[in-house]
Parts: sequence; C-alpha cells; structure tokens
Amino acid sequence: MFGFLDVYPWLLPIIIFCARIVDVSLGTLRIIFVSKGERFKAPIIGFFEVFIWIVVISEILARANTMLSYVSYAAGYATGNFVGIMIEQKIAFGVLLLKVFTRKRGVEMVALLNKSGYGATTIRAEGSREQIDIVEIVIDRRAMQKVMTLITEYDPDVFYVVEDVRSRTKGIFPKTQSLLNRWRLGK
Repeated sequence: MFGFLDVYPWLLPIIIFCARIVDVSLGTLRIIFVSKGERFKAPIIGFFEVFIWIVVISEILARANTMLSYVSYAAGYATGNFVGIMIEQKIAFGVLLLKVFTRKRGVEMVALLNKSGYGATTIRAEGSREQIDIVEIVIDRRAMQKVMTLITEYDPDVFYVVEDVRSRTKGIFPKTQSLLNRWRLGK
C-alpha cells in the first residue's frame, strides 16, 4: 500500500504524524457523539478512526524502526487531542442546561430571555445569605455566548453553572437555521 515509502522513507514520520492527528481527532468526536446518544454518527466516525489507526500501526510495525517515527506517532497523538478539542469547540454540538443564580428578580431575567427567543424558568430559593432566584435555561451550545451576554448585562454579579443535557423535548427554543440552508446559494 505504501510502496513509495521505500523510495522516500523520510515521508513515513510525516504520514504517521498527520494520520494520528486525523484518527485521534475523529476519536474525540466519536466520544462526544457517543455521550450525546448519536447512534448513527458515532459508528461511522469510529469506522474511519479505526481504519486510519490500523493502517498507521501496520506501517509502523512493518517499516518504522527509528526514534523519529515513534516520536511522530506520539506527537501526532498529542496534536490530535488538541485538534479534536478545537473542532469540538467549533461545532459546539449539544444542549446545555444553564442554571443562573441571581439576587435580582428572576422574572425580569426570564422576560429578557423570552424576548430574545429563549425559554427560561425561574425558581425562588433560599441562598446561604439571602433569598435568590434561580433561572434555568436549556440552550444549544452555539447559543451559550449570546445568552451569557444577555444575562451578564442584566446582572454583572451573576453566578451560574453549566451542565450537559443528553436530550430535550418540547419547550421554547429559538428557530435555528439548518446546515443545508446555510450553504444554499442565494440565501
């Protein structure tokens, strides 16, 4: 499969490095999709991840007998983790539960969020020093920055906790543009 490496052996560490970046990045995405219950995406990504890994490891066992190849393998793994995390942050896949603890009126924060298209629920609670309002919001990860801007403009001293949500149903969620609509010409 890699007969050209007999002629250009210096390419092997580069191929190993690049392949490890790809397969470890795919592994990171696969784990994310498994944790979110994506039954169809995770196996497809897993297929390509393992296929790349098997090809790389077979070439290492067959040809790589230098420290440079071993270092390339390890460096590709480390870089793949970094790249996988960067990709995961860019696609911002998933749903979050944002719990906001405020001393201000939670009803007003809910009204502000509703005005922007986000559903929210407020609960009156007893804090360690005084009564507070807890506002709960279920949002797509892509909306996190926008929602946090709204919340911190309303209450700069807000305390919040973010949790991953596996699934959601019903509720008030802003309309999102599908991936296909974003790529259509003339839109």
